[in-house]
Amino acid sequence: MSERLTQLDVRRSLPWLVVGLLVFGALLYIVVLAEPSPDIGGNWRSTTFGSAIDDWQSFTRTLLNGLTFAALLFIVASGFSLIFGLMRVVNMAYGSFYLVGGYIAYEVQQRMTGAGFTIPGIEVSTWEWVFPAIVAAGLVGLLGLVVQQLFLSWNQGQELRQALITIAISVIIADQVIAHFNGGLASTVTWPGWTNRLVELPLLGVDYSLARLVMLFLGIAVGIALWVWLYRTRTGMVIRAGVDDLQMTSALGVNIKRTLAIAFVVGSALAAFGGVVGASQGAIAPGQDGQWLLNSLVVVIIGGMGSLLGAAVGSLLYGLTFSFSAVYLPTIGDNCCTQYSIVFTFILLALVLAFRPQGLFGKFS
Repeated sequence: MSERLTQLDVRRSLPWLVVGLLVFGALLYIVVLAEPSPDIGGNWRSTTFGSAIDDWQSFTRTLLNGLTFAALLFIVASGFSLIFGLMRVVNMAYGSFYLVGGYIAYEVQQRMTGAGFTIPGIEVSTWEWVFPAIVAAGLVGLLGLVVQQLFLSWNQGQELRQALITIAISVIIADQVIAHFNGGLASTVTWPGWTNRLVELPLLGVDYSLARLVMLFLGIAVGIALWVWLYRTRTGMVIRAGVDDLQMTSALGVNIKRTLAIAFVVGSALAAFGGVVGASQGAIAPGQDGQWLLNSLVVVIIGGMGSLLGAAVGSLLYGLTFSFSAVYLPTIGDNCCTQYSIVFTFILLALVLAFRPQGLFGKFS
């Protein structure tokens, strides 16, 4: 009996040992073994900047890029986790909410500033960024409510039907975006002027974009606000109770339909807010709806269904893996290997599914 238990413990610990060795190998390569190679066509140790020991400033910037990208991922994926993970609603139109949010904020900011296609950052005040973000989140939250009430509330638990309905809605929204928002061209929401500079980080010894640090702050603020709402308010507790046992919660006299509708509105608004932040940091363009739906799905699968902490950890792992693989993959041959950095994201997903199918912080239903 004891021998069987020992074998079982070994089998359980073996996957974590494999993951630990892979992580240790990656850290060893990044910190010590990587070599700087300005030209494409080096050996297996040739990278863009070299090891962290050779160029610790580039390593620090890459780390910060990963953290700030993870913050954007979390803003978007937390809403998807709320809708898909907690409510078990298959909303394949979620990426379209991201897209519409970014374009609405762009149009509102253009009208507030009276500028042309691009706006110099110094001419944008804080209110001229915050107000478009509020408008975008509010309108897309209302759109989410309409979709939830008309198309999803009556088929709770019918995942295939929900998926087909929301795919159709996503196609319709994508076509309307091209028809009515800036001719379907890529558009950028401008950060407030005071963020358009580099700041020195004394503890890290590097200069870094203040706008990206603001993005990191927004991600942390969204996480704290969601945690307080879900775990310290009656509405949040009802949402979690309704997910665990819908019939019992309804029998206690709780209007669970209204509560779930509120959760859907909040999740949709978070998608729009993520679209505003994403459009500010880069640009918003048709086709990104599918990309951000996939990003959100990957984060939720890695972190675990219905777990706010899981969404945060999943975003962090995704962001760091994407940023470091883009910089530290070997530059061998005629084509730079870093173009395959996205592959490592799905390797991360495959490892999590292989060793912990319910996600890092998820539970088997």
